[in-house]
Amino acid sequence: MKNIAILGSTGSIGTQTLEIVREQKDIKVWALAAGKNIDLLEKQIREFSPKLAAVWEESDAKDLQLRVKDLPVQVCYGMDGLLAVSTIPQAEILVTAIVGMLGLRPTVAAIRAKKCIALANKETLVTAGHLIMPLAEENHVSILPVDSEHSAIFQALNGEQGNRIHKILLTASGGPFRGKTREELAHMQLEDALKHPNWSMGKKITIDSATMINKGLEVMEARWLFGTDLDQIEVLVQPQSVIHSMVEFEDGSVIAQLGVPDMRLPIQYALYYPKRMPLSGKRLDFSALGGITFEKPDRKSVV
Repeated sequence: MKNIAILGSTGSIGTQTLEIVREQKDIKVWALAAGKNIDLLEKQIREFSPKLAAVWEESDAKDLQLRVKDLPVQVCYGMDGLLAVSTIPQAEILVTAIVGMLGLRPTVAAIRAKKCIALANKETLVTAGHLIMPLAEENHVSILPVDSEHSAIFQALNGEQGNRIHKILLTASGGPFRGKTREELAHMQLEDALKHPNWSMGKKITIDSATMINKGLEVMEARWLFGTDLDQIEVLVQPQSVIHSMVEFEDGSVIAQLGVPDMRLPIQYALYYPKRMPLSGKRLDFSALGGITFEKPDRKSVV
């Protein structure tokens, strides 16, 4: 039985984590934290029976407490609530899926409480990787990446301890604006940016993917996760989102991780590592795929 807590349970990563819980049936959810989607959080509480739930605003906490007064769940709020969810004694794994620097303090608290971190919050390492990685090592805590690209690199490095990385090839789909000219980009609207061609993600990360700023954050995250220099990380556009990233070793060998664009794959891998579990959904069909192509990032069409 896996025992977990989730920060950001009503977002894209959080809801897909709970899809895995629903399917696998051997994961117990002890605590959930969400922002303002009280309706969905109430449904999650009723389905997964956590001991603790947290929201950001005190008024939302009071509303939620009234809604679930028939259930044995404690409701808290604010940063204290996030810290309580992150350090709940029964959970062994914390899924950090909230957006922004808000995830930093709860992640630090969880590491100090010896929780394994399933990391989907880029900003934690972007802003404080120099603190987080030594703290995790000091506390003998694993940080398992949930981003598809970093999970791919992590998987490619399995069994390669002691072998030096020459280069990380961090792939990108190119997003909805790939191939557009400067003139076309000048007329793009919010709804255009939210139409990602391959992935189903939350609004912020979808926007960040459209502008490619997301890939910049991922480069910085990879630098801390895998202990490389920034000039060892190369961004490569792979429009089909089939190769999720690659590692080139000093002998010239390249190991890639491939799969359909489904965020449940890296989430489940982090939850069950090092074991792989069955997962429903599509499989990669190479005969139907036809081809895998690569491009350098377009640095000329920036508005």
